[in-house]
Amino acid sequence: MVDSDWRMIKTYLERFSIWMSQPSIRHKVEWPTIALLLICYFVWGVSTTWVAEIWLPLGMVLACVSAALHSSLTHEALHGHPTKSAFWNAVLVFPALSVVVPYLRFKDLHLAHHRESILTDPYDDPESNYLDPIVWADLPNWRKRFYRINNTLAGRLIFGPVMGTWAFAASDWKAIKAGDRRVLLGWVLHVPAMTTVILWFSLVGNMPVWAWLVSVYGALSILKIRTFLEHRAHDHASGRTVVVEDKGLLSLIFLNNNLHVVHHMHSMVPWYRLPNLYWRNKDRYLGRNCGYVYPSYAAIFRQYMFRSKDPVPHPFWPKP
Repeated sequence: MVDSDWRMIKTYLERFSIWMSQPSIRHKVEWPTIALLLICYFVWGVSTTWVAEIWLPLGMVLACVSAALHSSLTHEALHGHPTKSAFWNAVLVFPALSVVVPYLRFKDLHLAHHRESILTDPYDDPESNYLDPIVWADLPNWRKRFYRINNTLAGRLIFGPVMGTWAFAASDWKAIKAGDRRVLLGWVLHVPAMTTVILWFSLVGNMPVWAWLVSVYGALSILKIRTFLEHRAHDHASGRTVVVEDKGLLSLIFLNNNLHVVHHMHSMVPWYRLPNLYWRNKDRYLGRNCGYVYPSYAAIFRQYMFRSKDPVPHPFWPKP
């Protein structure tokens, strides 16, 4: 390579450095999220191929963890990360690694959930785990028993994914039959997202279908740990959102959404900036959420593994 070539390369590198240093460019793409996406896909890919062939249990564990992480990255995407383009954010998380929730449905329902005034509302909050006391009173005893079991952390881990998926799919099917085209579009777009995953297993993957489905169920169970007490019934809307001061593996899988009140107050802030916001302004956030805080997920497991945190019927809702 001659000197002129080196000078040309150096010139281009200098121009690229200047371009990247401009704030309007530097903040256009959130590179930590891009890097984590690449790691997530790499781990999922090798876990369903090479690792699954060497030792299936390890492959299942890695596929489970990476699918749960992908769901958290999908949550980042619908909140406007890691780019300023809603289209490209959706493309980046396009493969349906967690299978059951179409991206567009997740986006519509979750953004509706972010209206603070409706949090925990049995009707208007699409992520509420509470029931209207009138509805609760009319349920048969066997269903009440399942709901009570599901209100313990152990029950949420074992039964939560299937109960939540069934309720979600049934509600969407009812909406589709009623002519809701937006809901239908969400499921139509889910077909190619699922096809991508199916093609991977058909052409490349070495993991048995049953093992993959178990890992998917495990991923959904992991996510239920986060949502188990994410919101509580409280007479003040601002006091309904939790902080779990965890700094371990689960906080990484959840992309710091354990600091949930911080996310609700700053929903456009990327995941890697949430801890700094919280620890610099801890008193402010705990004042905001009326002291709804836990020191770790280990503490939550000890306290609620076999015990309900809340009643199933909403405690502040009009009773029959």
